[in-house]
Amino acid sequence: MTGNDPLSDALSGLNNAENAGHLQYTAKPASNLIGNVFGVFHDYGYIGQFEHIQDGKSGYFDVELKGAINKCAPIKPRYSVALSNFEKWEKRYLPAQNYGALVLTTSQGVMSHYEARKAGIGGQLLAYIY
Repeated sequence: MTGNDPLSDALSGLNNAENAGHLQYTAKPASNLIGNVFGVFHDYGYIGQFEHIQDGKSGYFDVELKGAINKCAPIKPRYSVALSNFEKWEKRYLPAQNYGALVLTTSQGVMSHYEARKAGIGGQLLAYIY
């Protein structure tokens, strides 16, 4: 997995490891963005603990899998989403209302669309998980 999009590589690898029934996944290379997205996944109970490990280069993430992911994927291109349009994107990427989460980057950091709605802000879509 040596594409031009490390987030896409990390999410497809996570999806594949989960589908294969693995209990661990290693995401290389590590980045703050990937760490923040994994943080949202962890907050919603899709993955267990994850740790950033330095290896002298960019490092990597060791992720504990819980078997809770049906599907996760990046959203390309990274559409800008206004607060009033979350429902449209939920219908497009998630299988049912209040099932799964959209992950977006906002002026206040990376968060789920639920948190962004509470904060009253929009942002750019990064990924989805359910």
